[in-house]
Order: sequence, then C-alpha cells, then structure tokens
Amino acid sequence: MSLMSKLSAILISVSLLGFSACAEPAKAGVDADAKLVAFLKDMIGRNPNITSLEVSIVNKIPLDEPKGWDAYIIMLDGMIKAQGEERPVKQQQIYFVNGDIMTPELHNIRLKRRVNEMVSPPFESSFYSRENLIYGIPAAKHKVAIFSDPLCPFCRRYVPQALEELKAHPETFAVYYYHLPLAALHPAAVALTKAAIAAEQHGAKDVVAKLYTVQINPAESDEQKILDAFNATLGTKITKEQLHAKSVEAQFAHDQDVAMKMMVSGTPTVFFDGDKDPSKTKYKEVVGKK
Repeated sequence: MSLMSKLSAILISVSLLGFSACAEPAKAGVDADAKLVAFLKDMIGRNPNITSLEVSIVNKIPLDEPKGWDAYIIMLDGMIKAQGEERPVKQQQIYFVNGDIMTPELHNIRLKRRVNEMVSPPFESSFYSRENLIYGIPAAKHKVAIFSDPLCPFCRRYVPQALEELKAHPETFAVYYYHLPLAALHPAAVALTKAAIAAEQHGAKDVVAKLYTVQINPAESDEQKILDAFNATLGTKITKEQLHAKSVEAQFAHDQDVAMKMMVSGTPTVFFDGDKDPSKTKYKEVVGKK
C-alpha cells in the first residue's frame, strides 16, 4: 500500500467517528472552522503512524444541493511511518459538514453521482503555465486542462481523439496538458512521461499525441526498455541522463503538485474554463455551436 493509500485509509477510519465528539455545538463562521481543524488534527494525530500533522482549510464551498452543507477542502501535511522510516505526506481531502455532522462522502441520488466528484478547488491562473500549453494560444476563448496517464486504457481512447478535435480550433481552445502517471497501476508510465517531458524540452513536436501510440507493458520497470520503445515511436534519442535532468524532474514535480492541489487522483480528469468537467465533453458543445 502506498503512503497516500495508507493516509487515505486513516482518513476514512477517522471520518467514521462522530464530529460531535468535539464537545459543545459549533458556532457559526470561524469558530466552526476552527472546530473542524481541531477535530481532524486530534483524531488523525492519535494514529501512532502519524508522527506530525498540520491541518489547514484550503477552501470552503457552500453547496447548492443539499442545502445546509459546506464542502471543506482540507490540506493535511505531515510525517508518516512506513517501512521502518518516516516520510513526508501532503494530501488534500474533502469533508462535508452540516453543523456537528461530518462525512467524507455524499451521494446525490437524483443525479446518481457522488457529490465529491462535483467539488474541486478553484483552478488557479498560475496553473496555466507555458510549459503545459500544448495547443492553441493563451488568449483563446476557452481553456481546457487535461490530466492523464498515457498507459491508462480509457486515456488511450479518449485523449488522442480529444486533442485532435481541440487542436483544430487554436483560437477557441487553449489546451493545457498535465502528466499524471498512476505509478501503482502503470509503473512504466513514470519513465514514459519523463521521456515525453524531455522530448518537449528538446524541441520535439506533438509529443503528447504521439505518446499514446507507444507500445510498452504497463508493468515494465526497465527504464532503458521504456526509453527504447519511446524513442522508436517518436523518432527521438532521449537518454537516461536526459530522463533525469533537473528541468525534467522539475516539470514532472510541477504537474504532480498541480494535480494534488486540484485533488485529481484518477485519469483522465478534465477541467473546462476552470471547472471540473465530469462529462469530459463540454468542449464539444462549443464546437457544435459553430
């Protein structure tokens, strides 16, 4: 189990405990926020594998439905014991609060959808970096942000087609792409995405679109085999040294950081003009109006 999975398991177990265990009823505003922070820090901190923990509120979003509930986006930053050593863990989590009642999950029966899927932090303007822009111009009317793993089966069906449609309208869509390899599911995706970043930094064109045609066993761990498959497909000569260049590692870390801050954990995840697009097809509505 990964560190994130371990922390998530701890969070779930804590969330099943009553929020009202924090003594007197909550007051409005700041007092209620402080009570939630104190509750989470106290209950999560009781786990012996958590050696230090900071809890802070990133955002508080009143829900239109169900009424009376607020979605809190919480940042958890601390140290966790794993495999005989302490390691840092930083993770955001959604909690829904209504008075003294707290839950990590809400479901809308009418929409047949988890409310969690409809809540996300604001997409900060700084996330739209030049390095992530793969098609269109920054001043385009609409911004589409795609988080994807090139070895995710759904991504391999969805992303190439979406990119083909989006790049045909450069004045309408600025397309930003964020590498998000799901290492636990597709270990080979990590080296593959770093190879793509390196290729982009060395001037290769249409790297992301071609990335989805690389044929490699998702479980492959041999970096040279992954590089050979990548280079053969894209006609590049990326080396292991280039794969681990500081600039490549920095861009890789940047994409992971944006994904963490936007609470993206699955792929593909799409944002349209800063809002999460569960349908992943809002851009088609714009094209259809032309």
